[in-house]
Amino acid sequence: MKAILSADRKWGLGYQGRLLVSIPSDLRFFRETTMGHVVVMGRKTLESFPQGRPLANRVNIVISHNPDYQVKDAIVVHSVEEAMQECKKHKGEVFVIGGESIYRAMLPYCNIAYVTRTDHVYEADTWFPDLEKDPDWQKTAETDEQTYFDLEYAFAKYERIK
Repeated sequence: MKAILSADRKWGLGYQGRLLVSIPSDLRFFRETTMGHVVVMGRKTLESFPQGRPLANRVNIVISHNPDYQVKDAIVVHSVEEAMQECKKHKGEVFVIGGESIYRAMLPYCNIAYVTRTDHVYEADTWFPDLEKDPDWQKTAETDEQTYFDLEYAFAKYERIK
């Protein structure tokens, strides 16, 4: 299982239900990396998508505590354990795509994290665990710094080492 995300310098993920910044090459990397695979997300993440619709050409698994919650073209589960069982039913890689509580709950099952790191600190109300400070994780790859307008960012790959 893999996590995929965009985070600022302090590992901020979002603010008021939205990404902190929208970088076209990051969105393209996300789309190309997850296409044809399984994505696991929370209800709030799903509802932040255009028209609150599941991502096309992917198996969408949505974790919601609401037993009555239903979404067309998505599989709704009610716990991490149920999500793990559902993931086993599908071919392809599994990507955890947010939000904060889902990342925290699923990170113990992930061995790789693809992180687009922006060299900026935004006002945020959701965060990803700091993999730089976690002895179980190591950065194993990073692109050269890139620029989108005046924003510098890089794509990094972290791997679980313990």
